[in-house]
Amino acid sequence: MAASTDTLTQADTATATSALDRLRAALARLNGQQKLLLALAIAALVAVAVAALLWARQPDFRVLFSNLSEKDGGAIVTLLEQQNIPHKFSDGSGAILVPANRVHEVRLKLAQQGLPRGGSVGFEIMENPKFGISQFAEQVNYQRALEGELAKTIQSVGAVQAARVHLAIPKPSVFVRDEQKPTASVLLTLYPGRALDGAQIAGIAHLVAASVPQLPAANVAVLDQNGALLSQLKSKLTEAGLDPAQIKYMREVEDSIGKRIEEILKPMVGAENYKVQIAADIDFSTSEQTAESFKPNSNPDASSIRSQQTSETANVNAPTGGVPGALSNQPPVPATAPLTTPAAGAQPAGASRAGEAGRVAAAGISAPLAAVGQPISTAKNATINYEIDKTIRHTKQAMGNIRRLSAAVVINHRKETGKDGKTTVKPLPDADMKQIGDLVREAMGYNKERGDSLSIANAPFTAVEKTEISIPIWKDPETLSLAKEAIKYLALILIAAFVWFKILQPLLKTMFPPPPPPETAPAGGAAAVVFSEAEAAAEENVEIQNYAAKIEKAREIAKTDPKAVANIIKDWMNANAG
Repeated sequence: MAASTDTLTQADTATATSALDRLRAALARLNGQQKLLLALAIAALVAVAVAALLWARQPDFRVLFSNLSEKDGGAIVTLLEQQNIPHKFSDGSGAILVPANRVHEVRLKLAQQGLPRGGSVGFEIMENPKFGISQFAEQVNYQRALEGELAKTIQSVGAVQAARVHLAIPKPSVFVRDEQKPTASVLLTLYPGRALDGAQIAGIAHLVAASVPQLPAANVAVLDQNGALLSQLKSKLTEAGLDPAQIKYMREVEDSIGKRIEEILKPMVGAENYKVQIAADIDFSTSEQTAESFKPNSNPDASSIRSQQTSETANVNAPTGGVPGALSNQPPVPATAPLTTPAAGAQPAGASRAGEAGRVAAAGISAPLAAVGQPISTAKNATINYEIDKTIRHTKQAMGNIRRLSAAVVINHRKETGKDGKTTVKPLPDADMKQIGDLVREAMGYNKERGDSLSIANAPFTAVEKTEISIPIWKDPETLSLAKEAIKYLALILIAAFVWFKILQPLLKTMFPPPPPPETAPAGGAAAVVFSEAEAAAEENVEIQNYAAKIEKAREIAKTDPKAVANIIKDWMNANAG
């Protein structure tokens, strides 16, 4: 057993030695330049194999973050290098790429470290206060934090790529005349091909105004990356005094009325055979009215008395005194007429009632009848105040009332198929148009007193050719990606084929030439040898002549009938390919 093992070992050693000897002999057949080409060819093949293996094992990279600031990009790359996470940069967009299976993991790790910061500092600046910081520095840090938080919030809008906010907050003053309102400026960087409408611009302005105390929305200036002042972009409706909410309400009213009309017309004429447009004139003004009215004077008997005042006076005329003497002491002369001397017991004129015999009472005064020389004069005043009817009316008119509606409806001509199978287009009959008009009026809530208008037309529609936009195959992103991968591997194959067929094969033929054919001795002696040599020379001469004749014949055929030669070559190529 040991002897056989030694025998095998000696045989392997002899085989290896013979192989090395043959290799040395093969290399000895090459000159210095050929040896250099052989080394370069082997190195090229090894490099191609290694590149193909690495490309096959290379992971698929995806975008981690793009459009980063230099500060955030440096911090992210440093963290990736510390954690040995493979990454690379995109030449076109400057994005950071990581393996596709680790994108979400890396984003969570970066978020834990507060990256990316987005180039703006938020309220996290207030987390680590410095000892001994001044009040001015605290106010500056608070303003920086507020600006950063507003910028981050504005960047959440879909069309906004980046944003910067600048706040100008004046110092508070105890004097009302010196009080100044804060102002703000917002610079927006929009994504390529995107824009903001008026409602979005107003929303950004109101967002900033609502985040800063005493900041009116009119003091917020919004600009884009081109320096255009977006806060002054107004439509005709906004210039007329309507805010975005009012414009939206008007559009909703028009759309709802148009939808009702479409629901009526769809089953009658078809979904593609009508067009409806509604214009609504809506009153957004608000008015308040307070009225105070008084009714005309009514019958005093039916009125309510508020206050009443009555006054009554009476004066008794005393007898006129005469000159003292005998004449004045004489008794009075008896009356000659009953008009001047009242009868005994009779009530004088103007007396309210008769008192006892020989007395008179009027206006609360009682006097003896003998003392009344002349009639009693009385005066009576009465003042009565009645309640006055009063009506106070407070009226507030609601906003958003429809002042006028205008509707335009176009109906397509009706298509009819005849007995011969041909399709003709005819206008709708008057009865059908009248019926459609009545239905549209009811659907839109037509009010003649309000001044609504409706116009219905019947006209043929122009057919619109629908062209499908298809991306050429050479512009398809998937095709381009596949082509790049194919070109990459095809380049490796071509390099390997060139090295093998143009460099290695000739060198290997030089290193390992084919063995010479075995020599066979002739059977007939020297004469046979001479004869065989002469015969071989004659056969070689005949073969040369035949070969030259064949070449000449082939040239003549190629000149006279090139198509046949081309077909023969195609057949050869197909045979080799098969």
